[in-house]
Amino acid sequence: METKRVVIKIGSSSLTDARGQLDHAKLRDHVDAIARLKTNGHEVVLVSSGAVAAGYGGLGYPARPVTIAGKQAAAAVGQVMLLNSYAENFHKYGMTIGQLLLARQDFERREQMSHAYSALSELLKRSVIPIINENDSVSLAELTFGDNDMLSALVSGLIHADFLAILTDVNGLYNKNPNVYDDAVRYHFLDNLPEHLLDETSEVAGSKVGTGGMKSKLRAARMALSLGVRTFIGKGEGPDKLVAIINGNGDGTYIGSDCLKPSLKVSEQWIALHSPVSGKIEIDDGAVRALMKEGKSLLPAGIKRIDGHFLAGEVIQIVDRKSHVLGKGQVNYSSEQLEEIKRMPSSRAMITVNGGHPEVVHRDNWVPWTAVLKPAVYERRNTNE
Repeated sequence: METKRVVIKIGSSSLTDARGQLDHAKLRDHVDAIARLKTNGHEVVLVSSGAVAAGYGGLGYPARPVTIAGKQAAAAVGQVMLLNSYAENFHKYGMTIGQLLLARQDFERREQMSHAYSALSELLKRSVIPIINENDSVSLAELTFGDNDMLSALVSGLIHADFLAILTDVNGLYNKNPNVYDDAVRYHFLDNLPEHLLDETSEVAGSKVGTGGMKSKLRAARMALSLGVRTFIGKGEGPDKLVAIINGNGDGTYIGSDCLKPSLKVSEQWIALHSPVSGKIEIDDGAVRALMKEGKSLLPAGIKRIDGHFLAGEVIQIVDRKSHVLGKGQVNYSSEQLEEIKRMPSSRAMITVNGGHPEVVHRDNWVPWTAVLKPAVYERRNTNE
């Protein structure tokens, strides 16, 4: 069996009982399956929901809290319960776990994203199982991922995973709601995710203890595909369920072919997906050809117009003369400097502003729009967990 780097996302509904409390039998089942993957030589990263669902009972709440403060308090208590249970069960296999709590801000800051990558890489190198959750206890509602589905997709791209398995209480994607229509047909394999499937899929969460419904999982799958990671959405039981899933025999839907493009480098992922856009540069046809066809950098001579105010090191959009967005790049010069040197040869431009770079945007700090999905896929949501 070929060794793979696998990200497993476990939703709240797959970890809790009918009352919304942590179900230790379910958790043991997941641990047994992950341990089997590890024993077979695979690297595993676990993105686990369930902290809020596991913790609210310990705070005396009769049901899942609805206030931000209640959710954050429940997450603080539940994280301890959840990680203790994971640690105890993995210890039986002689396996060590580590915890990373990530917030959306960690991806929006290039240095922190790089640190997260380094930490995960070192843990995997040391054969530790990283367990990741969103930092619900301190995250602002408007800055959350919305659920751990998108977090799992971004983590899978970050570590250049081979496969993402999103485990839930539904055995895959159907052409219509199987709870309503007897003739609903499940998709076993999808090469990609057409827009109409997202439009036709409900936003509603599948259970009372989680926040991510099927549309959330499809958004995550589409993000994972854009980062070069095949995805499975479905369910399973027993110690062999994950081995079966990565071998193509899982009870669910597989999304993405074996011929996906490689994942972007970490720096490129940050530019493409997470960096704020501080301005816009319009370039001429020659510069468009150099960037898009010839793999070259953007030089001052190709710049026609600058929109917005930005500093050197910030990220801007690059557009053609018809305002079509070509991609995003990290600039070496401020907007004021570019106003001075646009249309100039690089040698003269560097002297004019005492600059140290012949390029306005180096090709290593440039990501074409076609390389990833448009960032609109990665949208801000006002939910927690």
